[in-house]
Amino acid sequence: MLLRLVRNHLSGTGGRVATLLVLQLTATLASLYLPSLNGEIIDNGVATGNTSYIVGHGGLMLAVSVLQIITTIAATWIGAGLSAGMAARLRAAVFSRVGSFSAQEVARFGAPTLISRTTNDVTQVQLVTNVALTMMVTAPMMMIGGVIMALREDVGLSWLVAVAVPLLAVSVGLVIRAMIPNFRRMQTSVDTVNRILREQITGVRVVRAFVREGSERERFEVANTEYTGSAIAVGRLMSLAFPIVMVILNLSTVAVLWFGAQRIDSGQMQIGSMTAFMTYLMQILMSVMMATFMSMMIPRAAVSAGRIDEVLSTRSSVVPPSDPLPMAQARPDVVLEDVEFSYPGADSPVLCDVSLRAQPGRTTAIIGSTGAGKTTLLDLVPRLHDVTGGRVLVGGVDVRELDPDALWGTIAVVPQKPFLFTGTIATNLRQGRPEASDDELWDALRIAQAEDFVRDLELGLDSPIAQGGTNLSGGQRQRLSIARALVRRPAIYLLDDAFSALDLTTDARLRAALRPVVADSVVLVVAQRVSSIIDADHIVVLDDGRVVGDGTHEELLASCPTYVEIVESQAAREEAA
Repeated sequence: MLLRLVRNHLSGTGGRVATLLVLQLTATLASLYLPSLNGEIIDNGVATGNTSYIVGHGGLMLAVSVLQIITTIAATWIGAGLSAGMAARLRAAVFSRVGSFSAQEVARFGAPTLISRTTNDVTQVQLVTNVALTMMVTAPMMMIGGVIMALREDVGLSWLVAVAVPLLAVSVGLVIRAMIPNFRRMQTSVDTVNRILREQITGVRVVRAFVREGSERERFEVANTEYTGSAIAVGRLMSLAFPIVMVILNLSTVAVLWFGAQRIDSGQMQIGSMTAFMTYLMQILMSVMMATFMSMMIPRAAVSAGRIDEVLSTRSSVVPPSDPLPMAQARPDVVLEDVEFSYPGADSPVLCDVSLRAQPGRTTAIIGSTGAGKTTLLDLVPRLHDVTGGRVLVGGVDVRELDPDALWGTIAVVPQKPFLFTGTIATNLRQGRPEASDDELWDALRIAQAEDFVRDLELGLDSPIAQGGTNLSGGQRQRLSIARALVRRPAIYLLDDAFSALDLTTDARLRAALRPVVADSVVLVVAQRVSSIIDADHIVVLDDGRVVGDGTHEELLASCPTYVEIVESQAAREEAA
């Protein structure tokens, strides 16, 4: 998947790639021509005192040098643009694929590693692509051309090339081989550091409340030490590679001078030819060094590419239908028939044999103890998960057969943990319906009992919202989330414990204001407080993933012991308070 994306990007920019190759070929030929010119000036100009020859060929060297500089800069600029464009497409592809994941895939990977793969891993691939476009194309041309030009200068010293090049390649190759496992550990350690850091930042109130700063520092220190150890191991190997390269380069220079001097003394070689041969040998070795150092980057990039490809190759467990059906009803009902759901790897199902019917104009409430499966049941309606047994019907059609956009277009969700995006109050509310007017926003805020506090803000609807809505209280965030759902005016409202952060008075006012607005819609409410659902048309009681009672409040008090237990426990708590 990753290779196909990169190939498609490069094929789509074929003209720029061809230009890059022409520029690099021109720069390489210019670089190979310069030592030969220098040798000719030494032998035919400096040795004979021919000033005009020196000036003429010196000017030619200057022109070739300028050409080399211009083509090298242009090739580097094009290579950087190609690699940056490829990285942009890669990040977009990863972002798009993660956006298509169901809750199951997101939970399997985890948010920290998905962020790391979208940023750090893509950067590693971009870096190696940039170096490959600028170095790995030039290096083979320079090496082959250097060998040809060196043999043209003097065949007698060619054995030095045959010894130095393999020696350099093998030495650096052994170092690279030792780096690969450390690179893998580094990327895994980055994920761990990101995960712990994210937990500490988002859970800072819990950490401070339980005075766990010391243990959290220790936990981070362990992960940081592991990452540091891997980075140091890689750094040590890299630091070993540079001395090896310099030793081989310097020994090659000494060998050329030593054996070249003997050939000059015997008349088999000229000084200019020896100078040119030494330059060509350096170019050959530098090309090998560039290729090997590029190879040093490949292992880490290969690990990163594998992690990216794992995301791109992962298909969502919630698959859109090949021939989706449209939503047939403007005001559809929601029906669960013998629904069963199990999380991957779970020993027992979270929901088992759950059946209920939520009709337009009626409020259907779901109540139960913690862990009874209430939120999971609500997640099945918009296909955040797919059932493992039974069916979920919206408008008489299985949600697995509906057009996903049509399904989501009829639903508004108020999650258990309200989340607001960075921006303003208006931009957050308009996520429900982008074309909504300011009057419609104020109307939704009035119904959600949020109008007063928004009007008290200096900028009103344009008041800024920090990431996650952290500059607002929990109750304010919850009311804005409800207002966002109201702006959409959907056919189906899914309210997952949406009133938990509200006091009883505000809760009662909100439910009273909400009743006429949702009169023609399906309202599915998950609640912990009995007072929030006491006037619901239909209440379903869940216990350990099974329906143990359904009916109105009065009917359940007479027929469902589990419901009676919930009511009595809450009444006892209120009396104690």
